[in-house]
Amino acid sequence: MTKTERAALIQRRLAELYPNPPVPLDHTDAYTLLVAVLLSAQCTDVRVNQVTPALWRLARSPATMAAVPLEQIEKVVRPCGLGPQKAKAIKELSRLIAEEQGGVVPASLEELEKLPGVGHKTAQVVMAQAFGIPSFPVDTHIHRLAQRWKLTEGRSVIQTERDLKRLFPMEAWNALHLQMIYYGREHCSARGCDGTRCEICSTCFPKRGRAVKTRKA
Repeated sequence: MTKTERAALIQRRLAELYPNPPVPLDHTDAYTLLVAVLLSAQCTDVRVNQVTPALWRLARSPATMAAVPLEQIEKVVRPCGLGPQKAKAIKELSRLIAEEQGGVVPASLEELEKLPGVGHKTAQVVMAQAFGIPSFPVDTHIHRLAQRWKLTEGRSVIQTERDLKRLFPMEAWNALHLQMIYYGREHCSARGCDGTRCEICSTCFPKRGRAVKTRKA
């Protein structure tokens, strides 16, 4: 099976399994999504969803969050890990959005990446899920699946992103990002599947007989 054939099979099966994949981070708008994605770095989505209700009780707009004392923000977000850094980033990006963007999260990858604590992946998630702009955010989990399924030889998430964008049609990117996350968690996790057990692995690579090693991003 060629790489193109594998990609088509994977896209078709993921669409069957997850026809309307929800965003796993609870949010109500672009700003709350941005903050939630920032908090999810080195933290589970479940934990973020447990923490953010208390954060939104402090403030849920850039202007009001910018006015909250840093110590209060840090106290709330501490369970997500990297509390001091994340709290500082949330307060500062809120101030910048309030003062320089009229309180509106910019729908621009370049402008998003200028904000404190907002990396390429975070910006892409916001572009895709808040604004519906075709993007293919690649985290370490998608990077692992793309390697396991031989869709990329990329040594970095940036290269993997480029390879996946070439393989899949643009109109599918936003859904595929989420579909791959859900499939990886439920069927093809790092420990739950060694590259030979889950449906996609066993279908795409029926003769594969041993665990697949993947490179870290």
